[in-house]
Amino acid sequence: MSKSVYSLVLDDEVVSEVDKLACRMNTSRSSLINTILAQKLELNTPEMRMKEIFDAMRALVDDRFQLVEQPSDSMLSMKSLLKYKYRPTIRYSVELARDLGGKVGRLKVRFRTTSDSLIRVTDGFFRLWQQLERSHLSHMFEGGFPCTVTHGCFTRDFYSPKQESLSDEDIGNAIGRYIELMDSCIQNYFDNLDDPGLAAKLTEQTYTNYLKKGVLIL
Repeated sequence: MSKSVYSLVLDDEVVSEVDKLACRMNTSRSSLINTILAQKLELNTPEMRMKEIFDAMRALVDDRFQLVEQPSDSMLSMKSLLKYKYRPTIRYSVELARDLGGKVGRLKVRFRTTSDSLIRVTDGFFRLWQQLERSHLSHMFEGGFPCTVTHGCFTRDFYSPKQESLSDEDIGNAIGRYIELMDSCIQNYFDNLDDPGLAAKLTEQTYTNYLKKGVLIL
């Protein structure tokens, strides 16, 4: 759906109540009015679809994740605590595309730390993860696998296979499962830092088992 600017004449009391509700829902006045009108007209807006996807993600992830409030309807962030000596947090941020066609969205994973030694270790994990993803899935992307590793950050785009007709709940569950998978692998990797070969082997085994179960989004 495209968007345009329209001029509406509304009662001040109505706008006041809309603003109060929008504040409680952490959304904007325009977005809330758009949603209310769409519901009345039985239309499904991108914002409504995003909410369905994020609701599915929230329902799926377990209690090791803490949700982080976001200022945008198109973003959801959560964090987990790494069982490591500095007790750093891992932040997973998902930003969805408005049209949700082809490219579904983007995931960014960051470690909240200023320790150079910890960043080197996390970059080692991210490069291992990138290698696994490229090894198993690059053949499905003409322009190369859509992920990057920078200083303490992993970025990865999600796409919906053309042959699949996925519901918003399917998309939310798929992204949620991927985040749970990655978080579990990070935790196991750090648990075995004294044996890098074993850490890498366990990560690959967990990842390939995930792929064997079927992947709804790429």
